[in-house]
This record gives sequence, structure tokens and C-alpha cells, in this order.
Amino acid sequence: MSLPLEDLRVIDLTVARAGPTCVRQLADWGAQVIRIDPPLPRPTVRAPTTDSPQGGRNAPSGGRVGEAFLGSDYQNLHRNKRSLCLDLKSEAGHEILMQLVDRADILVENMRPSVKERLRFDFPTVHTRNPRLIYGSISGFGQDGPYRDRGGVDQIAQGMGGLMSVTGLAGTEPTRVGIPISDLSAGLYLSVGILAALHERERTGLGRWVTTSLLESMLAMMDLQAVRWTMDETVPIQEGNHHPTLVPMGCFASADGYVNIAGPAGRLLRRFCEVIGLPELPEDPRFGSTAARSRNRAELNAIVAERLRTRTTAEWVEDLNRAGVPCGPVYRMDEVFSDPQVEHLGMAAEVEHPILGPTRILRNAVRISGSEETVRSPSPHPGEHSHTILSELGCSPQEIESLRKRGVV
Repeated sequence: MSLPLEDLRVIDLTVARAGPTCVRQLADWGAQVIRIDPPLPRPTVRAPTTDSPQGGRNAPSGGRVGEAFLGSDYQNLHRNKRSLCLDLKSEAGHEILMQLVDRADILVENMRPSVKERLRFDFPTVHTRNPRLIYGSISGFGQDGPYRDRGGVDQIAQGMGGLMSVTGLAGTEPTRVGIPISDLSAGLYLSVGILAALHERERTGLGRWVTTSLLESMLAMMDLQAVRWTMDETVPIQEGNHHPTLVPMGCFASADGYVNIAGPAGRLLRRFCEVIGLPELPEDPRFGSTAARSRNRAELNAIVAERLRTRTTAEWVEDLNRAGVPCGPVYRMDEVFSDPQVEHLGMAAEVEHPILGPTRILRNAVRISGSEETVRSPSPHPGEHSHTILSELGCSPQEIESLRKRGVV
């Protein structure tokens, strides 16, 4: 099996979630990723000296993302990588990093700008060492500006980017969404930028500094809500589970649960109204145009809600989809993975872990023909591949042992 990025070497200097999300995209498509972890605490936990990970399900996280090295979050986030423990504050550790830089195509980091400058792996330093290397950075708020050195986390970006102001039931307190959306989007945006820079390098031979931030990615994800302000000077408000501009389009209670429907205009609106037994609604002057439905959204939604409560979710989903009206249930996560279409898509991919055994994590959401296996190896225990990676750099067993004794690796 050929993988699109299998000829690329990546240095993963990321922490938390946004940076690892970016690197995971590259690793899934075959890039040879070396994750740099700080040396494990001693003597409580000793980093493995071979390619067999040590530790247990409750191994300490050492301040890294996830419940523990063997927890579900960590395993899903760092698959398809190798790990080298390295003390970047030491001269020996810095020199090993620079040797990796000499061989690498991509470096990804998401530390505060001042941290990478202090540790001497900022873009000017690395670019001088390897002009071909693509350098990817994620920060909380940007590489410069008044908030340059602020720490950024997802919920802060959700609030400052406007997402929390439009999430939740109308008139209620600002509400965060249930996933770290600015982390995930920043990682995805950065991976796209890195691939664009790689394409340009084919022409120029030079690497670029590719940057984004949680705040920038959050603003980009606001999309239609953001341009409602920048173009129309409309301040979006909370609309609960309903679309901010199209009616009827949202989540309604059924006889036994909830159902999402989308029949906001034209043919879809007429078919929707026929199925629910209200064919006259599109001709009602109150609801005869998009603007009119928007003005009278509360009244229209109340009429629709009353009708949808009369039947079960499954009945509505069957009849509306048969009529070509987009419609679906609202699942709990256990119900998601028992849905026949989700089962068919195979989003839960199995990987064999040396300690956990068969483990199901999420495959990449994208498929490329001939390269379907995006989950190939479990997330490494920190330092699991230190010996192998150092050997590849030309270190002798004696030199590796000396580095270990000094706490460099």
C-alpha cells in the first residue's frame, strides 16, 4: 500500500491538542513522524529502552494531553508516530534536535512564541539550519500583536471568537460547544497550509513559515455568522437548535425523542409540509417567502413543533427522507456507532496495542483510493523509540546510555 506522504519526515514539537491534531493528519497519510516528548520523571517512571512500551493503563501523564499515555484520548491523538524523549533545555538535547532538523521536511510546534525563541528552535534559527524545512506554528492568538504571549485554550477562543455568543437556547447564558472546536480547526487549517507550502517548495526549493492560531481558526469557523457582521453589520444571536437564517430548519421534539429537519424553502419546503400534513403553509402570507418566514420564525416553528410531536422519530425520518427532505435522528454516542451507515463507513478503526490489545479509535475522515489504512500503529509511549531514533542519527549504544544517564533522553 502506497501512502501519499510516506517520503516526508516530520518533527512533532506539539503539546495539548491543536498541534497534535495537525501532525495526526500528516501521520495518517504516511509521514514519518518523530514526536519529541520531555524525559519522563525519574525514578517513578523510566522511559523504555527498546521498541516495547512500558507502563500501565494508569501511567502518569506528566502534564501531557489525555487521561494517561494509555487513555483513549492520548491513543487517538498520537497514532502512527514514533516518540523520542529529549530535554530541549540541555545543549546535548538541542544538538540532537538540530540533527533531526537537518533531515526533516516539516516541523510543527504550538508553544508560545517566547518559548520556542528561548529554546532556540524558532523559525529564523531553524530556517538558517535547513532552508527547505516547512515550519508550522499554532498559537493562542497569533505570533505577534498585543496578545502574542498570552496562553490560549479552546474555551477562551470559543468566547473571544464569538461562538459562545450564538450557541445555546435564545436568551440563555453563552454556551460552549461540546468539542474543542478551535483546537481541532486550528490543527486542520495548519495541515492544509503546510501541504500548500510543500507544493510551493517543489518550485522554489525553499520552506515557509506557516502559522495560524486558535483565535484565527475560530473566526474562520464562524464563517456565515462572522460575515453577517463584517458585511451586513448584523450581530448574530442565539437561535438554539435552529438555523440562524433559514426556517424551518432545526431540531424538534418527536413523540419519543428528537428529529432534525431541513425544509427551509422551495421544493423542500413544499414536500416537508405535505409529509407533515400541512400543505397549505407555503401559501400562507406569513410564511410565503424566506424573509417572511424569518420574521415569523417563532410562529412557524411552533406550528411545525406541534405536528412533529405526533409521531416517532423513526417514522418521521423514514417518511421525510423518502420524500427527499433531509432529516435525521439525534443520537447519543453509543447510538452513533450502531447506526448502519456509520458501521458501513468504518469510522471506528482497530489497531493492535502491545498492552491494551485490540483498540478501536477513529480513522481519518478523508479517504484516498489505494491508501485507506489511515490507522496503522498505536500511539507510542513517550520515549518508546528513543534508542532506535538515536541509532538512526548515528549514536552508538555507549553514547545513548551516556545521554540517558545525564537525563538528556
